[in-house]
Amino acid sequence: MTLILGRKIGMTQYFAEDGTIFGCTVLEAGPCVVMQVRTPERDGYHALQWGFEDVKESRARKPQRVEAAKRNLAPKRVLREERLAAASDKNVGDVRAADAFEVGDLVDVAATTKGRGFAGTIKRHGFQRGPKTHGSMNYRRPGSIGSSAYPARVIKGKRMSGHYGAKRHTTKNLQVVRIDNERGLLFVRGAVPGHRGSLVEIKTARTGVKKG
Repeated sequence: MTLILGRKIGMTQYFAEDGTIFGCTVLEAGPCVVMQVRTPERDGYHALQWGFEDVKESRARKPQRVEAAKRNLAPKRVLREERLAAASDKNVGDVRAADAFEVGDLVDVAATTKGRGFAGTIKRHGFQRGPKTHGSMNYRRPGSIGSSAYPARVIKGKRMSGHYGAKRHTTKNLQVVRIDNERGLLFVRGAVPGHRGSLVEIKTARTGVKKG
């Protein structure tokens, strides 16, 4: 698995060589720096700790400043670990950028969805509305939520109104259609969760077959 941290730039249209047009998302991928290398002898597992975006030392927490100073690196705004099945050839200070992927690769993109506040069942769960006419009192209401006699309570997990969005979501099997190595940009086909500027995690797709 290849992991890169980045930012969502926005969406645009992409014109393929065969003349087809489709929407794609522009992602700023990296550069990410190896901050630590986890080993079974010291940590009990293989992993790489990646850092993304330099941050002022005054804004970094003391443990992060100390660990970064030990390795002569600048403290990072975001840290994520990439679990490995075996030892890696990467060392502290190595950089991973957009060129880690190739055109045609399938990736999974994880991010936090847009927060939409308190929402009703129609917006949150896609419920159908009731009739507008003939004195209907069930226009946008959820309807019955349980039985009155037995079990005389609302079953757990009932889809109801509540906080909508602001949750981690992974969109799978997005195809990389273009790579701009100079600006560190990835163009992936389809939509990606989150608002413009939100943090994204780009990983090699766990399912799906690479498209030639």
